[in-house]
Formats: sequence, C-alpha cells, structure tokens
Amino acid sequence: MAHVIIGLGNPEASYAKTRHNAGRMVVELLAKKEAFPEFVFRKASHAFVSEAILEGEKTTLVLPEVAMNLSGNTARSFIKSVKGAQKLLVVRDDLDLPLGTIKMTGYGRGAGGHKGVESIMRALKTKDFVQMKIGISNATPKGTLKKPNTEEKVIAHVLGVFSPKEEEILKTTLARAALAARAFVTEGLEKSMQLANTH
Repeated sequence: MAHVIIGLGNPEASYAKTRHNAGRMVVELLAKKEAFPEFVFRKASHAFVSEAILEGEKTTLVLPEVAMNLSGNTARSFIKSVKGAQKLLVVRDDLDLPLGTIKMTGYGRGAGGHKGVESIMRALKTKDFVQMKIGISNATPKGTLKKPNTEEKVIAHVLGVFSPKEEEILKTTLARAALAARAFVTEGLEKSMQLANTH
C-alpha cells in the first residue's frame, strides 16, 4: 500500500503563489528535490499525480485539481480504507500559525475550520490521517499572532501572495516541510514530527 501525500491548494494558475497554496508548494518541492517523474493529470482522480519509490516505499504525490472545499473527492480515489488513511499525509496552510511555523499532528485530529481537510474527513469517513500545517499568518516581533479578524479579511489574506520578505521565510519553511514529508514515508511519523515541529 502506497504512502499518499496530498498538497492542498486551489488549482488555477492565478492561485499558484497564494498563501492558501502553501500545502501544494510543499508537495511540488518534494517532487523536485527527490526527482519524481513529471506530474500527470488523472481525470478520474481530478488531480495531478506523480509516483516513485522512496527508500523502498511506494509514494504517491497528489495535487488536487478541484476547489479546496472539494478536496475529499480527490482523496477518496487514493484512499480506500481506514488502514489506507494511516499512510496519508495532508499538507495544508494554517491561519492559526505564524509564517515560519510548521505543525505536524498525529492521527485523529480535527480540521480546525480548514475546508479542504473537512472535505477529506467527510469523504474518507475518518480522521485517522496525518496533517502537516504550514503557518501563513503574520506575527508581532514578540511572536503574537496577528490573524485577520473578519471573513472578508481572512479571504483576502489566504488568497493574497507572499511579500518578498515573507518569501524568504517561506523558502526555508517549505524546505523543512519537504524534508519532514519525506521522513513520514521513509522513517515514520515520530521522526517526521520531530523534523517539522522544531525550528
């Protein structure tokens, strides 16, 4: 049974560099670093897919080509059982974490209001998969979170692009996230959580 890593985001090119696509960026970077074959569109799965063997482990990278809140439609075509879900890693953005922070959670955690994750939980009828959350909110110099406080501001923030200064932070964060995602496949959850959750 393959490990499946899904990078959540919105598919259109206009969203490519937006904060909401941080999860997708991690999976794209992992594919590049590990020289995965080019992503190929699979119509039945509504996703771009690339498969390779990482240290003897069959690994499937998935970039859904559906709106964020329909991500479950794609996940369902790769995960067929609760046991299969335990080899699933969902990488996504998180408004409750400052930029530069990654939080990887074990099995059975909630969606935290993230529509893409909610969709996957509904489609798979389980919460028993791993999430990697990439922080996208601003913070004060002392580290206090400055989260947008109205729905309009939230939408504007998550669909906005990173500033040049933020891109510098993002670059190192994505690199660490890609390493942790690789470790999820090759070394297991505990090791990948150590890599992701320390900086």
